[in-house]
Amino acid sequence: MTVLIVVLVVVFIAVATTSALVVTTTRRRTRLRPPAPRPVRPAQPPRPARPAAGGVPREAPPAPRAAPPSETEAPAGDVEAGPAGPGALSPEEVAALEAAIAELEPQETGDGAITLEPAPAPQRPALRDRLGKARLLLGSYLDGIRSRGVDDTTFDDLEEALILADVGVSTTMRVLDDLRSRVNSGAVDKSPEALLRALREDLEEMFAGDSPALTKGDGAGPTVWLFVGVNGVGKTTTIGKLAAREHAEGSNVVLAAGDTFRAAAGEQLETWADRSEASIIRGSEGADPSSVIFDAVQHAAARRADLVLADTAGRLHTKVNLMEELRKVRRVAERPPGQLTEVLLVLDATTGQNGLVQAKQFTEAVGVTGVVLTKLDGTAKGGVVLAIRSELGLPIKLIGVGEGSEDLIEFDPAEFVSALFE
Repeated sequence: MTVLIVVLVVVFIAVATTSALVVTTTRRRTRLRPPAPRPVRPAQPPRPARPAAGGVPREAPPAPRAAPPSETEAPAGDVEAGPAGPGALSPEEVAALEAAIAELEPQETGDGAITLEPAPAPQRPALRDRLGKARLLLGSYLDGIRSRGVDDTTFDDLEEALILADVGVSTTMRVLDDLRSRVNSGAVDKSPEALLRALREDLEEMFAGDSPALTKGDGAGPTVWLFVGVNGVGKTTTIGKLAAREHAEGSNVVLAAGDTFRAAAGEQLETWADRSEASIIRGSEGADPSSVIFDAVQHAAARRADLVLADTAGRLHTKVNLMEELRKVRRVAERPPGQLTEVLLVLDATTGQNGLVQAKQFTEAVGVTGVVLTKLDGTAKGGVVLAIRSELGLPIKLIGVGEGSEDLIEFDPAEFVSALFE
């Protein structure tokens, strides 16, 4: 029994010793073995940019910076260029583009000075394109006469067309009665072409002798142009556009913010003064407008300015006290050194015959010398031009046919009548 125990202990010790030797040898071999290389992943193509909220694509992440070329790589100049991409320009297109850019760049003269081409002046808008509503109204009647010929209903159609265009009943009847008598006497042929041609000539004759030019003084003092009219007709805007035009023609302009009652009138005129590089004289809110006009004239005289454009508060032509105050403004404006040469009544063409009533009242109060008709492009009532000239004898100086400064143009009677008939 004792011998068996001894044998088992010896066997156990031998097995344990053998296992320890195997583990030690394995660890040594593991330390001496070099690490296996990690597999390299192939380069993935860049992901397309996902659209962000609102449909705007996000920018793709920047591409990794290319490694510098090694000494063994061929220089860039020795590599053949591949085929051009789909958006590449041909050599001819590149040359044409460079020539176009050269034309836009400032040109240097022989003495080293750089010359710039002046910007082209804005073109005068075509009146025919701006009187669409008035032309559409008259055109339906005139086309009917051309296609049907002259008959018993011709003069009824002409009468209806002119009255709808706000020519006025008295002016319409006077023009058509004269035309009818000439047709009956044989002086005008009974063909549609001859009849409409005679009507055009009669309407143009109403403006004979009128000049749209605005009068200026003799230079002894600043010229003053006074603008009057009811609220909302566009007096301040007209002054701003006219200031820009006069400045472009070389005049030194001063604006007088005489409308001291309407909220933000002074700020509006100040904005136009900045655009036209003009000086502006303002008074406090509710101040006497005559004092503003007086200060503006004195300022213009001290600065040797050429022109004063004077705004006034909108007046209701039915208010006697307001019209009396406007008379006072005129008396102050014409005092030396100022030279008052124009009192311009600004009318809104969309008011039609109501503008004729305003013209009568203002003419009696301040002696209107001419009419500025605004918003003529937005109405079919352009015939009020004929009514004002026929019944009051006032010349139409300027007309507004758009929002831009170049859309305030001198009135041309022949172009106006032609635009209505063509």
